[in-house]
Amino acid sequence: MKFLYCEILWVVTMQKLRPDMDIGHQISALRNSAGFTQDQTVAKMQVMGLEISKSSYAKIETNRMNLKVSELVALRRIFGCSYNDFFSKLDEQSPEE
Repeated sequence: MKFLYCEILWVVTMQKLRPDMDIGHQISALRNSAGFTQDQTVAKMQVMGLEISKSSYAKIETNRMNLKVSELVALRRIFGCSYNDFFSKLDEQSPEE
């Protein structure tokens, strides 16, 4: 748990997260478990002041676009989860070389 906390602190200092692991799948799973569609999630992000389109959000869930830290913060609030929830399944993956 402490290791993951340190990783999150490191991530927050970066402007974007590089999707070298499948965080998009975890974002999609968290969205689904929160009961939101992509459209609803994007609308909530826009209300929070983030400029994001449905197309851009879909690219985040498919790891074709970098995730901004501000987007991660917004998604945590929208889904009502912890930062650990975004990264918990990534331990089972091996990083891309």
